[in-house]
Amino acid sequence: MDYQEALSWIHGTLKFGIKPGVRRMEWLLSQLGNPQDKICGLHIVGTNGKGSTVNYLQTIFTKAGYQAGTFTSPYIMDFRERITVNGQMISKNDLVDLVQRVKPVVERLPEETDLGSATEFEIITTMMFLYFGERHLVDIVLVEAGLGGLYDSTNVFKPQAVICTSIGLDHQDILGQSYQEIASQKAGVLKKGIPFIFAEDHPDVKAVFDQKAKEIGCPTYELGRAFQLNIKGDRFDFCYDNVCLENLKSGMPGRHQINNAALAVMACLLLQDKFPNVSKDLMKEGLLESHWLGRTELLKPNLMIDGAHNNESISVLVALLKERYPDKQIHVLFAAINTKPIDSMLEQLDQFQSLSVTSFDYPKAFELDDYPETYQRVSSYKDWLKHYQPPETDQFYLITGSLYFISEVRKWFLKSVAN
Repeated sequence: MDYQEALSWIHGTLKFGIKPGVRRMEWLLSQLGNPQDKICGLHIVGTNGKGSTVNYLQTIFTKAGYQAGTFTSPYIMDFRERITVNGQMISKNDLVDLVQRVKPVVERLPEETDLGSATEFEIITTMMFLYFGERHLVDIVLVEAGLGGLYDSTNVFKPQAVICTSIGLDHQDILGQSYQEIASQKAGVLKKGIPFIFAEDHPDVKAVFDQKAKEIGCPTYELGRAFQLNIKGDRFDFCYDNVCLENLKSGMPGRHQINNAALAVMACLLLQDKFPNVSKDLMKEGLLESHWLGRTELLKPNLMIDGAHNNESISVLVALLKERYPDKQIHVLFAAINTKPIDSMLEQLDQFQSLSVTSFDYPKAFELDDYPETYQRVSSYKDWLKHYQPPETDQFYLITGSLYFISEVRKWFLKSVAN
């Protein structure tokens, strides 16, 4: 089996869809010797900000001289981005080896149990635990949950701490219709005695978190209660107990990124006994050097791509644009998948110079003809970019929406520049 054959086999399991629950994961991992029990990890859940928080942590731990593994989704440029060590993608040979190891077990699952076939995400998650628990041991693994928490495929290991970045109304068909229901799903990853670090303004969410943590018996570290921020423009001071880190700055723009960075710092402080090389200075440097593909990423000084794929992420993106580019005429191109609240997302974006909509090559992409007629429709992002003007003008361009859309745009753009 070569790399492309391995990749085709993985993607071929997409047909089994999304099936919440951990019983298939537990069976698969038990057949492989339970490698998830051998890792030292952090579990990162939430609606938005998971990937950014993982990136802050990975950069900090790597700078401190530790081997830091990550598991994230979706990928932007290369499937192997989903499993990395110190920011470097898993090799093609290692990925093939993992597929050859898990494929026979995956094929036995529906034959030997009544659990049905494994989903693509379950298979990838199994491969990740096998990689970090047996094939490539690292000092710490930063595990990003895929969907929800309680029934997410990643909820099969005991972490050093749990981080929840934010709660928004997303994937409601699976996670629930209200903030309380979604918060309950996210809090489903909490374990007895394991620290829970979170930042949340919504009172319903905070109530769920506090109650669940009390029931289970895990200490909580809430932004604004256990640790404090003093925000000064794009910089901030962080204070916890007798520890203060001053004049911190994130390498990723936006007020929401300050919260994500603070969660990462809090986690580092709680783990200092286990990872003593993580100093204050390295935390500061790591935050500043962090970046995340496809999130408020500037392809040119006046051309940004951002995978804002729900109402909450659109809201923080709009706030960022108003704050950083108040003197610019902003032109927006939007495309999303058909499970998102299209109308309310577009309403938020419809306050800039122009707003256009398009579609893209993805099974769940929202069809161009289905968009409200009030918005200008363009056949593709390539046609929209023909109107691009250079940075010297007062024009600013934003392409946003689904991360799958952003991935397609980014690949094409970098290839066109290279040619």
